[in-house]
Amino acid sequence: MASELMDAIRQIERERGIDSEILVEALEKALESAYKKNSGVAFDVNIELNRESGEINVMRIKTVVEEVMDEDTEISLTEALEYADVEIGDELQFEEFMDPHTFGRIAAQTAKQVIMQKIREAEREKLYDIYDNKLKDIVAGVIRRVEKDTVYLDLGNTEAIMPHREQVGSEHYSVGSRLKVYVTEVKKTNKGPRIFVSRTHPDLVKRLFELEVPEIQNGIVEIKSIAREPGSRTKIGVFSNDTNVDAAGACIGHRGIRVTAVVDELRGEKIDIVEWSQNPATFISNSLSPADVIRVDIFEPLDQNSNEENKARVTVPDNQLSLAIGKSGQNARLGARLTGWKIDIIPESELRGIIEDELLHVNEEGEAEVSSPLDALFMGDNEDSVDEIVTSDIEEFSGKNQTEDTSDNDETA
Repeated sequence: MASELMDAIRQIERERGIDSEILVEALEKALESAYKKNSGVAFDVNIELNRESGEINVMRIKTVVEEVMDEDTEISLTEALEYADVEIGDELQFEEFMDPHTFGRIAAQTAKQVIMQKIREAEREKLYDIYDNKLKDIVAGVIRRVEKDTVYLDLGNTEAIMPHREQVGSEHYSVGSRLKVYVTEVKKTNKGPRIFVSRTHPDLVKRLFELEVPEIQNGIVEIKSIAREPGSRTKIGVFSNDTNVDAAGACIGHRGIRVTAVVDELRGEKIDIVEWSQNPATFISNSLSPADVIRVDIFEPLDQNSNEENKARVTVPDNQLSLAIGKSGQNARLGARLTGWKIDIIPESELRGIIEDELLHVNEEGEAEVSSPLDALFMGDNEDSVDEIVTSDIEEFSGKNQTEDTSDNDETA
């Protein structure tokens, strides 16, 4: 019987994935309860199951006292010293005989309830650990039911909940459909773990690319930032740690196979993959793809500790203004989220007027006069024009002008 008992424990361990030590402890507790029920005793017993042989040892616990008042739970110091070197207050264990075959129906049911409860607790704990490790990761499931705008998915060994706020408005969730979802929260409850998932979280796109792109998995390519409007469009900024690897090309894949797999999983959501750059102007320019950018002017706050936003003025060709802004401002909005900069987009024709206003002003007599050192670019015999300033950095022209002044002074000397 002892060997059969251990075989049964090992079988449960294999089938349910529960540690045999947990099962043994549960069985010991169950036998203690059954023994007390069957014997009607009030004293404490300690039942130990031999892990190797499966033999059951029942030990009655007695406390060492000076004067015995209850022979079932106490033993005198004089008698206790015959068994061991003890003091008053110590506990001794004495072997008892127990025959499980004599257990009555109630005792057997008590043992069964204790064992089943312990097994359920162990299974719930195991499930919680599994999905707690999947927090902020992707899991796949099948939609089992939709109730009151909440979608319930079968993950195979438990259920996941997708609240209405985590659902993409343009997606239709039908029973039996397979979905990949992002785990946002795992709660421990008495009925098992409650797993909350999302289809709108930006990191869902990030995890999907990690599954499709080996270069991201091994750290060669990084996703530096991501901006998403679920169901419509996503922009991701990618960077390669290897100069021989094109970050955007790796994410797109041969003939677009990798990005297409992500788009299909997102049910047609458009994805823009842009090169991330440490240079804010370059990254901002890339973020407004597919529009062409002529110029980016950066306006950082003078006080870096202030709450003022970083601002950038982006100039695009007149015929690409609507493309840069996007439908309902989506392209500009996603570009701002992706870069973390507040972006003001203007057409090339407007920039020409802004530069002229910044460099020239009219005096009281109605004559144009120099308002800054850069006004020299428009005075005298200087060949530079507004067109050249529009398509170049002001710092470049400023440096050029200072160089020319220095050379003139040298010739005069």
